[in-house]
Amino acid sequence: HMGHMLNNTIQDVLIRKARMEGKEACWVPGTDHASIATEARVVAMLREKGIKKSDLTRDEFLGYAWEWKEKYGGIILEQLKKLGASCDWERTAFTMDPGYYQAVIRVFVDLYKKGYIYRGLRMINWDCEARTALSNEEVMYKEEGERSILYSVKYRVKDTADEWVIIATQRPETIMGDTAIAINPSDERYRHLIGKKVLVPFINREIPVIADDYVDKAFGTGCLKVTPAHDVNDYEIGLRHNLPVIDTIHDDGTLNAKCEIPKFVGKDRFAVRKEMVKDLREAGWLVKEEEFVTRIGRSERTNSVVEPKLSLQWFVKMKEISRRAYRAVEDDEIKLHPAKFKNTYRHWMENVRDWCISRQLWWGHRIPAYYYGTSEDDFVVAESLAEALTLASAKSGKKLSEKDLRQDEDVLDTWASSW
Repeated sequence: HMGHMLNNTIQDVLIRKARMEGKEACWVPGTDHASIATEARVVAMLREKGIKKSDLTRDEFLGYAWEWKEKYGGIILEQLKKLGASCDWERTAFTMDPGYYQAVIRVFVDLYKKGYIYRGLRMINWDCEARTALSNEEVMYKEEGERSILYSVKYRVKDTADEWVIIATQRPETIMGDTAIAINPSDERYRHLIGKKVLVPFINREIPVIADDYVDKAFGTGCLKVTPAHDVNDYEIGLRHNLPVIDTIHDDGTLNAKCEIPKFVGKDRFAVRKEMVKDLREAGWLVKEEEFVTRIGRSERTNSVVEPKLSLQWFVKMKEISRRAYRAVEDDEIKLHPAKFKNTYRHWMENVRDWCISRQLWWGHRIPAYYYGTSEDDFVVAESLAEALTLASAKSGKKLSEKDLRQDEDVLDTWASSW
């Protein structure tokens, strides 16, 4: 795309200038393996042949992926040559080359040992189509926003005949995962409800009415349904109030048995939304529907609506690992031009969040973690199976064999290796 043309033209100008000045100048060309994008293309290619990824072993799938790469992977390099980029073409690199691959694994192990990488249960972005976690940078939003519908739904207050709490939501399909109703403690309209219980529509689960400053009194009805498993902000509220987490959506975007409504189990989340609205309307619990424009996160690669999900993944402690880069700009060791971007950079670095680097894919650098038991901490991180066996035997206090070890199935985010 045009960004590649601009970026590579600037690099070409700089490298040619360096050569003219008599400097030792080496411009190594290379391509990354584009993990999610490539896997999606290979899955689509196999689908056309009547082959499902789920019917293949990991090695069989990787065989097809390498075939696809050999056929199409050189296109971008040929385009660079046509642009006239004066690269050292004999040094061309690829992120899945054996030497490069091992270097990525070595760096992962080093960062883990230094405490910059950890495995933890966190709220992440989930792509239901690719069935993988995404980083925040892989979630796209339309600049003008997207049209959605805000549904006002009433929940009956427990032990009353006709007292209701009305909430507003754009995701009625998640109602079955509600574990509280939150109001702003300064909202005089609802303060009398704090501490009472309300009943979740259709399933009659008793949930508390809680007070939390996060609630915007001016948005919707001023009452917020709290669904910790399916919203980042709700999850934070849940942590503050020790609320249970009820995940009602499968990895593929269909509802699971935890929704407690049998007819919805196995159906797509958006199909359930339509049915839920119809059922709420017929029950007399749908008070109002109004269109509004909002930001909807979509996967950069599949365009699927991203599902917030609580998941056990691998993360990089970005605040700690980026400290030197932050100080370098703050102390003017590195100067940004135009200077106004120093404030933008400062905002980025001061608000950086831990980076989810694990992906539930097969094409990529496989995470070098090896599990030897069922407890959450029963794993070691090592550069090789032999090293992992030594570490696992020492950590467990047992005489283990290679058959007792199981390598993590996930691969690294493409950017964890290409950068």
